[in-house]
Amino acid sequence: MIKPLKHPSKIALLVALSLGVSACVSDDKQTSPTTSQQAELASDSIDVPTPQAAIDFINHAEAELASLSIEAGRAEWIYSNFITEDTAALSAAMGEKVTATSVKFATEAAKYADVELDPVNKRKLNSLRSSLVLPAPLDAAKNAELAQISSELNGMYGKGKYCFADGTCMTQPELSNVMATSNDPALLLEAWTGWREIAKPMRPLFEREIELANEGARDLGFSDLSELWRSQYDMKPDDFSAELDRLWGQIKPLYDSLHCYVRGELNQKYGDDVAPAQGAIPAHLLGNMWAQQWGTIYNSVAPDNADPGYDVTELLAQNNYDEIKMVEQAESFFTSLGFDELPSTFWTRSLFVQPKDRDVVCHASAWDLDNLDDIRIKMCIQKTAEDFTVIHHELGHNFYQRAYKHQPFIFKNSANDGFHEAIGDTVALSITPKYLQKIGLLDQVPDASKDIGLLLKQALDKVAFMPFGLMIDQWRWQVFNGTIKPEQYNQAWWDLREKYQGVKAPVARTEADFDPGAKYHVPGNVPYTRYFLAHVLQFQFHKSLCEIAGDTGPVHRCSIYGSKQAGEKLNQMLEMGASMPWPEALNIVTGTKEMDAQAVLDYFAPLQVWLNEKNSQANRQCGW
Repeated sequence: MIKPLKHPSKIALLVALSLGVSACVSDDKQTSPTTSQQAELASDSIDVPTPQAAIDFINHAEAELASLSIEAGRAEWIYSNFITEDTAALSAAMGEKVTATSVKFATEAAKYADVELDPVNKRKLNSLRSSLVLPAPLDAAKNAELAQISSELNGMYGKGKYCFADGTCMTQPELSNVMATSNDPALLLEAWTGWREIAKPMRPLFEREIELANEGARDLGFSDLSELWRSQYDMKPDDFSAELDRLWGQIKPLYDSLHCYVRGELNQKYGDDVAPAQGAIPAHLLGNMWAQQWGTIYNSVAPDNADPGYDVTELLAQNNYDEIKMVEQAESFFTSLGFDELPSTFWTRSLFVQPKDRDVVCHASAWDLDNLDDIRIKMCIQKTAEDFTVIHHELGHNFYQRAYKHQPFIFKNSANDGFHEAIGDTVALSITPKYLQKIGLLDQVPDASKDIGLLLKQALDKVAFMPFGLMIDQWRWQVFNGTIKPEQYNQAWWDLREKYQGVKAPVARTEADFDPGAKYHVPGNVPYTRYFLAHVLQFQFHKSLCEIAGDTGPVHRCSIYGSKQAGEKLNQMLEMGASMPWPEALNIVTGTKEMDAQAVLDYFAPLQVWLNEKNSQANRQCGW
């Protein structure tokens, strides 16, 4: 499942804290600058916005934020690993400090927006100015109101439950488990509609929140929140929107084939009354609360003879892999590429196993606590295939964090917000049968006849996710700029879901509903386009690194394990951090400055041929 902000990068961590959303855990706390701090902010003035004054400001802000990031990271680490009222209070106090500092520096940076600066300082200034996800108005009362609304929205989501007629009440994770495991359409429908009841009261709060945040964005020199969010990609905001449409146009034929096949299989399973053979797929049948990933229905749609003949969870057990050995093996993937071993502090300070004596946040995350070498992971490792992959993914974040440690503080981040997630996923794509054989977990690589099942399983998660990853912010950006009016919130949501996903609400929805609020990232104000970008970039990186490694076989069978050449190129890109526009970073590994989804099509090419054959044989009419 897609999680928010899985790695606390520098500026992003500070901004996340200011929203009450840490890089590893979403909670209900929310803080805002005090009235005195707001008064101090309002009284700040710049007589002459000269280049030297701007550079002095940037240097001061960078130094203060660097120091603050260490303090904030430690507070969040302690809270996540020792959840008590006291650690929560300390974390909340740190959040208030971060909020005041972030607002102050973003507002002051806006005053220098038109000053002529060298490219490096101009880039730093823009990062300071645009890093706030939910900018507060300068007015102290409105700032406090925005903070209160954000806290309420987070609380509504975090405390949400649905109670069935028998009195059983379930939280979102428990309801999601029902969605993933049940084959009873009536139960699936009740769980789906029940969870969305928690979002109805959010609508007026969300509407007011957008009004206030738009005012805050205008105070920073942006036309609205949509322009601010889209300004962080080294492109004009409208050009970035067009770029997303172009990428989706490349992917859509593959998605259409997958959608057509899955719809046909669900029709056979449930019949016309529940799962129609034509049109959009009812959202409650796809194994996920938001129909964003479909991997849990794999067994319902898998082809005959799809079993590859091995189970990684069983292989780990047979080879006596415990939690530490799983991490050591993931580390060896990176050292095989030429990266240095993890520091000794990684092993003494990380959390690998859920403690029995205290509450912790178990959600897997990667951390950088000192902006240099104090990198860690935090997860409650299960000895499963899924967690074996997750560990490789999280270490991808850690090795990225350490690679850019020599950059100035503001550039200690990924080239754009899609890169960090993409690197972890790129590494995970190399966990192929070839890799499992090289490390001694698998005796023999299955022949190509087993590839379709493996590719379908991946596509149900990765390809199925892509239109969802795109449409959430398509909806939000139009809400932010007023294209979608408050009285159209829900209708527009489902219009976009049908347009991009070919998914529809299973029962009638009205404007009394607020279905966007049932997805954490909306009330939590977590940008989502990064996940779409990561799903494109990971395949582009993987294909290019396989070519650098000299692997001439099918790209879905390639593993870059052991390739020093691939590791050298990867490290060159990682070391850049956010110091250059992302096309420059992309060019180092791929040889092009343009994102290209063709690599997605190349990876899944055998599957698409198979899907089209199956759809043709069944005489299915694709599209919706």
